[in-house]
Amino acid sequence: MISSLSWVPRGVAKATPDVAQPTEEELAATRQELLSIGKADLDDEVSGSESDEMEAEGHQQAIQHAEAAAAAISSSAGRKVSRLSSSHAVDGISAAMKDLDMEHYDDSDDENIVARVLGGRGDAALDEDGDPYITLGGEEEDDSEDEDFIIKPTDLLILAARNEDDVSNLEVWVYEEADEAGEGNLYVHHDIILPAFPLCISWLDCNPDGSAERSNMAAVGSMEPGIEVWNLDVVDAVEPAATLGGEQLKGAPTALEPSANDSSVKKAAKKKKKGKVKGPALKEGSHEDSVLGLSWNQQYRNVLASASADKTVKVWDITRQACEHTMRHHSGKVQAVAWNPAEAHVLLTGSYDKTACLVDVRSPSGQLPTWTVSADVEALTWHPHQPTCFVVSSEDGIVACYDARKGSGSDAIFRLSAHDAPTCTMSFSTSAPGLLATGSTDKKVKLWDVSNNQPSLIASKDLQIGAVFSVSFSGQAGYLLACGGAMDSLTVWDMRSLKSATQKWPELKKMGLRPDAVPEQDEED
Repeated sequence: MISSLSWVPRGVAKATPDVAQPTEEELAATRQELLSIGKADLDDEVSGSESDEMEAEGHQQAIQHAEAAAAAISSSAGRKVSRLSSSHAVDGISAAMKDLDMEHYDDSDDENIVARVLGGRGDAALDEDGDPYITLGGEEEDDSEDEDFIIKPTDLLILAARNEDDVSNLEVWVYEEADEAGEGNLYVHHDIILPAFPLCISWLDCNPDGSAERSNMAAVGSMEPGIEVWNLDVVDAVEPAATLGGEQLKGAPTALEPSANDSSVKKAAKKKKKGKVKGPALKEGSHEDSVLGLSWNQQYRNVLASASADKTVKVWDITRQACEHTMRHHSGKVQAVAWNPAEAHVLLTGSYDKTACLVDVRSPSGQLPTWTVSADVEALTWHPHQPTCFVVSSEDGIVACYDARKGSGSDAIFRLSAHDAPTCTMSFSTSAPGLLATGSTDKKVKLWDVSNNQPSLIASKDLQIGAVFSVSFSGQAGYLLACGGAMDSLTVWDMRSLKSATQKWPELKKMGLRPDAVPEQDEED
């Protein structure tokens, strides 16, 4: 499934991404991490069936982590020698995993498993003589593959958070607009292996190292409390550029150090006796549960907001990798956050407590403007052409628009029953004022004209992607709508192909590299 999508602005990505080459220190750290994972928590003396279940779960997590590390390292090493043909690549991976013999992981000692993952010599270097699955192609083949690897200035990039068969990835897709032959192209350029199920992503151009130069980065929120920031211009990276919050490194001070007399310590000791394993220590300021929503501040480029199942909203300084503010104004899980496009200090938040709130992060305490909605908040967004107005979708399928100028608790300026199931996602087009896309678990993507605050349905379509979890208009090409859902398929819907859309917004016909190469089609409901 594809849980979240985000567009990358055209022209910011490197034409030829760098290929990560693990250092000896990184290999040693990975080796040590695999050893620690194999031993962590499995030596705790717990009893009964609960102990067996937790031990099995611990072994399974160790296996998955080892597989991911092996895949990332071997991918980097393989690319260093030559590019693999697709058939040999598949066979090579299968053979490599067979060689690892992860099914019998429990029967092996920690040293042996690390040796199989990283090699007995402790390095990941391969050569064509030592690996029968690496083949050196001809020059023409190499030239063709190198050309495909180059990102053109006209290419549009889409980020997709995917989970399939318990393997999570952040995929970088390339969308090439229709050419002289009238054909577009959509393919995965590269992907990043993620350690946990991704729930939300946000593109940003601020490098966590504090450099002033604009970068090509992505923040990823997941089922874990940490927020990973990945460099999209680096292929085969094993570790993120930074992690905001999350688990504390061993030996470092924890966020909370209770005294020995603290009642919580005694409670924890009792839980351990009952077979409960204490959770890992977290960094100071970290979320304590899954990260459900992210929003990057385009004006204050070092600022990122996050929403969490721990009922809090946090504002992070990316360059300091520290939490600046923690807000606890919601009584339920916080599903979504969004910075106002005009007032950079104003943050919109939405929660399972059936409310949407406005926060001025310059003074986040005190009574906040609050609007009650009909059900748990699923998604929210600001109107790009009316920056004082915001739209909230809820679990009952209702989409409502509010004007912040009318004050806390004011009535919606329009309300529509967009879907018969939860409206999971929404996106406004920047190219067609008033064009709003909604997606739902009813498998439909719908287009609405909400100009003049009088919503009307423009089109409704089942894109054959299953339940729709994410829709996103391109910020630079507002006629392109990326859609992702339960069927693991990314689809780009071109608004210029819809007669109903081009009749309402004739300017769409003139947009794009080759607007004449996109034939209009009759849409079906």
